[in-house]
Amino acid sequence: MELDLILAIVKNAKRSYRDAAAKAVLDRPEILPELIDKTFDIDDPLHIKAAWILELVCLDDCSLLNEYIVTFIQGMSTLKHESALRPVSKICSIWSRYYFSNISDLEELKKKEIDEIISCNFDWLIEEHKVATQVYAMDTLKLWGNHEKWINEELRSVLQKNADSGTSGYKVHARKLLKNL
Repeated sequence: MELDLILAIVKNAKRSYRDAAAKAVLDRPEILPELIDKTFDIDDPLHIKAAWILELVCLDDCSLLNEYIVTFIQGMSTLKHESALRPVSKICSIWSRYYFSNISDLEELKKKEIDEIISCNFDWLIEEHKVATQVYAMDTLKLWGNHEKWINEELRSVLQKNADSGTSGYKVHARKLLKNL
């Protein structure tokens, strides 16, 4: 019930509404599992608002996701709506950066979860998605490619193939990454 009240704060995509809702979750972190579940409940139209709020919560304190990361990873592939995919792909990128900067302090992910992260991000990059979702997927794959060399080879191949046909934002980011692969 408490999450429903928080979601009601978000009348539209206006940042001030999303910030207020994220603050409410940060003040009550015990509702984070419910927020994550709502994010991946694609039959509920509020899952998009939940994804927006979860993004801002993770931007403020990404470590809150640690306890629920397996649930988050398992839910990533269920999303279809672009308005939920963008924040989730951003969270994945932010958390991956956090994971590699704190790997000694975090429980190591199992191969199954790592494979799911990599698979979802390649799907987001290869399929038709908005540029923001694809850029976050590129960044996530680059991070994982520093630890799994085959990823960089595959990422390079996808970026070279699509760099000329993508949007200007896609092209710029792809070229930047290609220089560092």
